[in-house]
Order: sequence, then C-alpha cells, then structure tokens
Amino acid sequence: MTTAGSGVKGIDGLMDFTERMSPLGNADADEFANFCITMFSDLTKKITMQNIFHDGGFSSMGMSLRAMTMYNQALDNPVEPEGFSD
Repeated sequence: MTTAGSGVKGIDGLMDFTERMSPLGNADADEFANFCITMFSDLTKKITMQNIFHDGGFSSMGMSLRAMTMYNQALDNPVEPEGFSD
C-alpha cells in the first residue's frame, strides 16, 4: 500500500481481492524492488519485446485455493447485499 493508494476509496477491498485472486499472492515492496534490480541488471540483457508480469499470477487464468474456496462458499451460501431486495 502506498500513501497515494491509501487515499483511493475501496482500495482495501481491491487489495484483498487481488491477494485472494493471485495464486502466489501480491508481491510486497521488497520483492518488487528485487524485481526492478533484476530487470536493470545484465541478467535480462537478452530479453526483448516481452510483457513480464510481477503480479503473483493475478494476470493468469489461475486462482488461489483460498479464493476458490471462498468463491465456492459464496455460491453455496449467497448473501444479499444491503440495500438490495426483490
């Protein structure tokens, strides 16, 4: 969470959602810093024209077991949101 991000309405819900939907979890600041160091190092000098995601698998079709379990529980026990009625 950044200072700027903390001012966005609903950011806590988004952060929770992405953590649950990322099979490997969200990268923390240290992991992202290490990724940046790697990208600017000689280790990547032969990589060209690639989209490289550092998102714990969020952009993939996968889903964490935790998120899948919660999703299935929600389907089995639906809860009507406040303010909604038939």
